[in-house]
Amino acid sequence: MTYGLGAAVVIIGALFKILHFSIGPLSGGVMLTIGLVTEAIVFVISAFEPVDEDLDWSLVYPELAGGEAVDREAKSDAESLLSQKLDNMLAEANLDSEKMSRLATSIQNFAGAAENIGPAADSVVANNKYSEQLTMAAANMESLNSLYQVQYESAAKQSQMSEAVAENTERLKEQMESLATNLSSLNGVYGGMLSAMSNRA
Repeated sequence: MTYGLGAAVVIIGALFKILHFSIGPLSGGVMLTIGLVTEAIVFVISAFEPVDEDLDWSLVYPELAGGEAVDREAKSDAESLLSQKLDNMLAEANLDSEKMSRLATSIQNFAGAAENIGPAADSVVANNKYSEQLTMAAANMESLNSLYQVQYESAAKQSQMSEAVAENTERLKEQMESLATNLSSLNGVYGGMLSAMSNRA
């Protein structure tokens, strides 16, 4: 706890010094000096604290107990015992070198078959992609056909309307000619009436 208090005073003094802050006679330099003196006193006090006991490392590393190292021969005996047990287990399972070599061959064949599956899987993916593209192309063709059908129907209607307009124009021409003839004959009648009236007068 005393270390923390000393460090806190040093930090506050440094803050006063950096910010050029002062509270009455307490300026940054004074606060920093007080903090460092406090820290020095804390270190002097800590020099007289009792030292903790060393940890007993022999609990973790048994070979450190009494300064004696573990016997390497005993360790190699344990390894040979483990190897012997493994050999006994293999003998009980009837796993001889021929069966092990057949197992290795089977694993290699399986690996070869797995490698050959890769291109087939790629081919399936490519076929699926091609099928999707064909479906999209068919949908696009269908929409183009619909658009062409609409354009064709529109052109047919336009042609019918053009024929109707031409027919109406022809009728209008005939009626205009008839009107001109009627007006001409009407003018002749009115001209005759006017001349008859002017002769009477």
